[in-house]
Amino acid sequence: MDLRVYSTLTRRLEEFSPLDPGYVRMYVCGPTVYGDAHIGHGKSYVSFDVVVRYLRYLGYKVRYVQNITDVGHLTDNADAGEDKVEKRAAAERVDPMELVERYTRSYFEDMDALNVVRPDISPRASAHIGEQIELVKTLIEKGFGYEASGSVYFDVSKFPEYGKLSGKRVEELEAGARVEVNPDKRHPADFALWKKAERGHILRWNSPWGWGYPGWHLECSVMSMRYLGETLDIHGGGLENAFPHHESEIAQSQAATGKPFVRYWLHNNMVTVNGTKMGKSLGNFTTLKDAFKKHPPLSIRYFVLTSHYRSPLDFSDEAIDAAEKGLRRIHNAVGALRAAVGAAKDGIGDASLDDKRFKELDEFRARFEEAMNDDFNTPAAIAVVSDTVRWANTLLTEGSATKAVLERTNEMFTRLGGDVLGIVTENLLGESAAGGGGGLEGQLVDLLIGLRNDMRKAKNFEASDRIRKGLAGLGIELKDGPEGTTWKRL
Repeated sequence: MDLRVYSTLTRRLEEFSPLDPGYVRMYVCGPTVYGDAHIGHGKSYVSFDVVVRYLRYLGYKVRYVQNITDVGHLTDNADAGEDKVEKRAAAERVDPMELVERYTRSYFEDMDALNVVRPDISPRASAHIGEQIELVKTLIEKGFGYEASGSVYFDVSKFPEYGKLSGKRVEELEAGARVEVNPDKRHPADFALWKKAERGHILRWNSPWGWGYPGWHLECSVMSMRYLGETLDIHGGGLENAFPHHESEIAQSQAATGKPFVRYWLHNNMVTVNGTKMGKSLGNFTTLKDAFKKHPPLSIRYFVLTSHYRSPLDFSDEAIDAAEKGLRRIHNAVGALRAAVGAAKDGIGDASLDDKRFKELDEFRARFEEAMNDDFNTPAAIAVVSDTVRWANTLLTEGSATKAVLERTNEMFTRLGGDVLGIVTENLLGESAAGGGGGLEGQLVDLLIGLRNDMRKAKNFEASDRIRKGLAGLGIELKDGPEGTTWKRL
């Protein structure tokens, strides 16, 4: 089964075929950096992270570009009003670029915690002002843009396809426009390419039309085409940005180049709280940093992936707690498997079952790929991983697996759960056999378990109990069994 993706533009599943075989040009609208990222941002960027990861798993070379909006994004996503960055900077009494630096670092810290792969290029809008001015000049020369009172607008009447992505018609947009129509616009639906900077506006640049700043929509067209060419394979973003942001991107880009702008439009759905969209403007958001205080970041990543990227996801602490239990089951199995691989020796186990078990592993892999090929269906892919966990646990309980089977099983968890889904990492949440824990935490716990075992052999039970109680105080439970001592976080 070939990869099929749902394109918002055509409103159907389409077989994925990039412009150049083997090479994917992908752009996703990045954050406007005026505050800490919240759970909604986490859903969006984890979702597209898996898209990038799976494309690379399939063998594609992917250039992934995700911008940083640090200028021009006005409150209410409008063509008039306050710049979001400037408004927040004024409230915090700092320079706008100081604010931008702080929250850009904060954003990447949060994405790193969620195990989101960094984009290949993260361009800033403020670093591409000259190119944006050139695009505005091109649109004016071609008759799509017009200057009025120091601002420049795109004339949507000159672009008959405007509204095709969102399903909105220009006539409807005009009829639904506010009573207070901008007198500088020829049509209420026209959108700003360049805005005149009023007195006191800090983020501004000189242009042929006077001092001003770029329109929010213009930025993404310029940065995506600068690094990916005039036609992109994939453009991703939040469903709420389909109109007016992405609609306007299409209009200005295709008007300037005369070429199709994007082959496949992918939109992720929103995070809700009790059925209402989570957002900073509504004041019902939870920042990722606050969420990390209650839940391991990988649990939040797993929570996001239990929902299809095109489906809404209702947030609650209880829902993430449930997701953490599911992830812990996977990590428990992986930890036990890693320990078994480390202890396995060549020539041990029932080799006559190898071919059967290799075939079963291949079937799990095929089911996983079938799920992901169906528009990146991560809930179905996770279900396959969970089935593989049950199979692996049975394998370990029976104790007849050869080293080759154990290694192949471990490789599959690493490849599918790690490289693609990003939920299986060196550091595991769940139970781990001594000698099998991942990362610094696992190594330290295993070291203490080893010391405790030495104490028990020496019949120094007081010291061994002190280690057990000390670890319990740190939230780590030890369990002694026939196969040795295992541990898990409480």
